[in-house]
Amino acid sequence: MDRFAKYLLTTLICIVALGQFVQVVTRYILQVPVMGLEETMLYPTLWLYILGAVNASRENTHIRANVLEIFLKTDRQHTILAIVGEVISLVVGLWLLSWAWDFTRYAWRVWKESPTLYIPTFYSDVALVIGLALMMLYTAINMYGHIKDLRRRAVR
Repeated sequence: MDRFAKYLLTTLICIVALGQFVQVVTRYILQVPVMGLEETMLYPTLWLYILGAVNASRENTHIRANVLEIFLKTDRQHTILAIVGEVISLVVGLWLLSWAWDFTRYAWRVWKESPTLYIPTFYSDVALVIGLALMMLYTAINMYGHIKDLRRRAVR
């Protein structure tokens, strides 16, 4: 799974970079803008953004501002703080996931299309619900790991 994520994210970032390069060359050097390039770049850009957040959840490398860690002395206290943080993340994330699911159902029902190329926007809209579901899965896995770590320390 790690290998697939690495190659997918690399492919998406290359597509986005290439699209931006073409945009700059055609628009500013050749003075001929490519119609619809912004629309087509929306899809890999959005998926890259969402899957990048999923990757941060998978690796447990999200940016955190754990100010309370300064005042905590023991590893047990740090683990308990991590569990509390994961629980809060799960509650907020599941709430957002329910909104994303409602939005996905709406996007499926309405089936909007992009204005120039008529590409269905559902394919970018669905990224949000898939991304949030995966982030909640990895958050739950991380929380389970912290709980397991806390139990292991309690046994000692």
